[in-house]
Amino acid sequence: MNVTSEVSHYRTRILYSLADVGQNLWDQLILSQPNANPFLSYAFLHALHESGSASKQTGWSPCYISLWDGESLAAVMPLYEKSHSYGEYVFDWAWAEAYHQHGLQYYPKLLSAIPFTPVTGTRLIARDTPAQQALLNELIRLQNSMRVSSTHILFPTIVEAILLNNAGFLLRQGIQFHWQNNSYSDFEEFLSSLEKKKRKNIRAERRKVAELGVEFQHLCGIDIHTEDWQFFKSCYDKTYSEHHSSPYLNLDFFLRIGATMPENIHLIIAQRGEKRIAASLLIHDTNTVYGRYWGCIEHVPCLHFETAYYQAIEFCIQNRIKIFEGGAQGEHKIARGFLPTKTYSAHYLAEEAFSDAVARFLQRETGGIEKYFSELDERTPYKNSTII
Repeated sequence: MNVTSEVSHYRTRILYSLADVGQNLWDQLILSQPNANPFLSYAFLHALHESGSASKQTGWSPCYISLWDGESLAAVMPLYEKSHSYGEYVFDWAWAEAYHQHGLQYYPKLLSAIPFTPVTGTRLIARDTPAQQALLNELIRLQNSMRVSSTHILFPTIVEAILLNNAGFLLRQGIQFHWQNNSYSDFEEFLSSLEKKKRKNIRAERRKVAELGVEFQHLCGIDIHTEDWQFFKSCYDKTYSEHHSSPYLNLDFFLRIGATMPENIHLIIAQRGEKRIAASLLIHDTNTVYGRYWGCIEHVPCLHFETAYYQAIEFCIQNRIKIFEGGAQGEHKIARGFLPTKTYSAHYLAEEAFSDAVARFLQRETGGIEKYFSELDERTPYKNSTII
């Protein structure tokens, strides 16, 4: 693990609550970043913590590293001490099991990520390069002083991934599927760019939903009321229940982001007659729509594709938003106009023998990911393969 010898003039503070910084200082630094997104905002992260959704009680103990230059916030890293690996979307359960089999403790570990959010963004948040390097140095010192098993940086930018790799972290690749807006004037123009079979299938899926009398209501943040959030939460909970899992986020979290960051929120509600039957939540800025959560209380064929994908694509086209990130995983998205995109994570394991074993595993896995990515890239749904 490489630590530069440069002496830092910054003062270091560990933040257990974002209230210790305040929204003005936090957002001022975030908005200065070229890869800022709504999930890095004070409103989103503070809501996760204050609602108890991501807290010590749920296994997400905030311990953000912050660097100060006088009264100015120079750098910060979202960081958690984790007692499990739930809600991360980069899976290390096998690593934890290997530690356990050898009589070693894998937890607690350090994790830099946005809880429950597989979205790429800045993790080494800094006002300039010296502050960023000093922040990385502090991370390395902290992980050594805490004697944790490992440190994991999830969904950093590619530039940060390279920086972390140079500092001794192991890199891991993943794949997501993103839709890109090629300046379409409407949904039909988007369809016209697809191969005939893909175009026909999408039209058939949309027709099934329409013929069953399902209509859609789009609500921007300021128009979403408590009863709307309550309905959405019931859909969200039911989806987790059907997957034999417990929901990560509580109603208080959704009410908080609805009140504090309404300009970034869009809710799509499906209803048949007077009955609401499904909902999809989008979080967005001027460049990107992030499909976060979907759920239904009544099964309708193809309703998921319409509510979570096609309605969101129409929202992007109408608002001239360039990218739609539809969430983690989902090879089925290719047939619906989404294209593969690489993601990254960086990992440091303190036990040298395990670090070497993981490095060998990642070398094999990366080869498989590269091959898989090439295969996916050849399966473009577009008539003109230059459309990306």
